[in-house]
Amino acid sequence: MVGASRDEAQLAVRLYNDPSEIRSFEGFVVHMHLAWLYLLHAELTRDDVDFRYWRTQGRARRLERIDGEPKRWDLATCVRHRWSGDADPVRANLEFFIALRNKIEHRYAREQQALTAAVGGQSQAFLLNYEEELTGQFGRGSSLATRLRFPVFIGSFTDEGERTLRRLRSQLPASLRTFIAEYDAGLDESVGRDPRYDFRLRVLQELAPKDPDALAVQFTRYDDLTDEQREAVEAIGRKGYVVVRERKRPVVGHGLLKPTQAARTVQDRIPFGFTTALFTIAWKKLGVRPLVGDPQPERTDERYCLYDERHDDYGYTEAYIAKLVRECATEAGFRALLGTAPRDKETGAWVGPPPVGATPPWRRSRPPAEQAVEANTVRSA
Repeated sequence: MVGASRDEAQLAVRLYNDPSEIRSFEGFVVHMHLAWLYLLHAELTRDDVDFRYWRTQGRARRLERIDGEPKRWDLATCVRHRWSGDADPVRANLEFFIALRNKIEHRYAREQQALTAAVGGQSQAFLLNYEEELTGQFGRGSSLATRLRFPVFIGSFTDEGERTLRRLRSQLPASLRTFIAEYDAGLDESVGRDPRYDFRLRVLQELAPKDPDALAVQFTRYDDLTDEQREAVEAIGRKGYVVVRERKRPVVGHGLLKPTQAARTVQDRIPFGFTTALFTIAWKKLGVRPLVGDPQPERTDERYCLYDERHDDYGYTEAYIAKLVRECATEAGFRALLGTAPRDKETGAWVGPPPVGATPPWRRSRPPAEQAVEANTVRSA
């Protein structure tokens, strides 16, 4: 039953994302309806709940049958059993689509695109709620995440695409616009604002340097934001586009650091001193670039270092900085990579056993005269 439910959900999404399908949105609603029905029937079967319809004839209690088969609960009955509270946003979303299916089935073929644009948020919540229920009841192994990927599309990514979608919404028949408005008006405010009823996203283009471990589209949950970030998100939702986008022009060497800058950045992020001399030891040890004078200087590890032919030098990436920070953040890691003991970057004192022949530790806070006295004493000894 769970397998059949997942198949219906995948078919629903495939239809929704197929612009050549005349009744794409109707197909999405119908097949998601079946996906939910099979899923909730699977839960009831697992929990030994009798979800057949019975009728009473005199003192006898008899099963209702259709073509000889017991009649089982429809989706609306299953939903009321699963979510008993009237103010549950998942239930509100499901009941919205149950009512919408009754209105659009075999009707409004010409308004499929307009309807898709008008209730896109509810449609996304319809699917995400299904995924949440599916994995919550039958384990993460049942997830559709690997089968349903973020589609490649234009939509509101372009100005003309956004204008087209807004025009489509205005073309929705008055009867459907009235139905949607009246249904939303009858909801508790907390339900209407809940993403489990109507899931909406504000997509912002990412301008940060590319992270090799990041996905093309990443979702940040509202609950994971700080209070300040939540205020900014809510302001965007209320006022529209209030983010000033800085366009990155093509720049040679953008995001790359010179050795001195890179060494200083690493030192800022670890508790030890980190000089350009240590930086040189590190790139030689890790083999991120050829040695000076190599006939093929461009043969670098491109994750960490790139050769600039025009200036005949090298730039180092943020990924390489992060790698050095991971390697050198502890005394053991520092010694293993660089072959020497680290110094505390505030006091200059050796951390752990100093190297053979090392000079006594110095302290920045001491006057130069005291440092000179100490140096004379050492020479005398």
